[in-house]
Amino acid sequence: MIEVVDIHKSFNSHHVLSGVNLTIEKGESMVVLGGSGTGKSVLLKIIMGLLKPDQGTILIDGTEIIHLREEKLNEIRKKFGMLFQGAALFDSLSVWENVGFGLMEHTSLSKAEIRNRVTEKLAMVGLKNIEDKMPSELSGGMKKRVGLARAIAMNPEIILYDEPTTGLDPIMADVINELIIKLKHEIHATSVAITHDMTSAFKIGDRLALLYQGVIHRIGTPEEFKHSEDPVVRQFVTGSSVGPITAG
Repeated sequence: MIEVVDIHKSFNSHHVLSGVNLTIEKGESMVVLGGSGTGKSVLLKIIMGLLKPDQGTILIDGTEIIHLREEKLNEIRKKFGMLFQGAALFDSLSVWENVGFGLMEHTSLSKAEIRNRVTEKLAMVGLKNIEDKMPSELSGGMKKRVGLARAIAMNPEIILYDEPTTGLDPIMADVINELIIKLKHEIHATSVAITHDMTSAFKIGDRLALLYQGVIHRIGTPEEFKHSEDPVVRQFVTGSSVGPITAG
């Protein structure tokens, strides 16, 4: 579903990605791990076509997107839903307007049809009777779930999760993890999550990919990561300050 081939990206003289290669199968849940500043969010933006790499190729369901014209790229982007790190809700819009935003912009559905779709998607993430509330009236966990409902509103083929559990207490983080698993089975979307939360990664990932020094250092199942003898993987999984990964 997604092929990342030899992706390089620099900002001024700072090399963030130095030849990333990654293949994500249709229906798979891939978790990209890495410390702060390792380029996880940059990679996500390149996959979605929001950033252009300096070198390399991205294929989405067989279509190369790097050199597409903007109108063609926008068609590809409709395959995606995205849960942003801070939910990124529009403060001036109600919950139903936030969740239905893409439907209003990109479909010919009536207001009543959009409202029905919004109610359905909110129910999928465990929220009912909040359509007319404003984001300021919601808890952090509810905002994340509204953001998740918006991400699935257009029935995407691919869902991108940017640090889905950041800022949440352990219980609410687990609620989000369970929802990610539930949605994988209910809508059969391919998902890519970036995180440094190992509890979340082990729970939601079919495979994990560790981004280190600008490349994918290791790919494997959660079990393979848990039992890896690779010093970089072991240090990241255990969160130890001692090892080849330096804080920075």
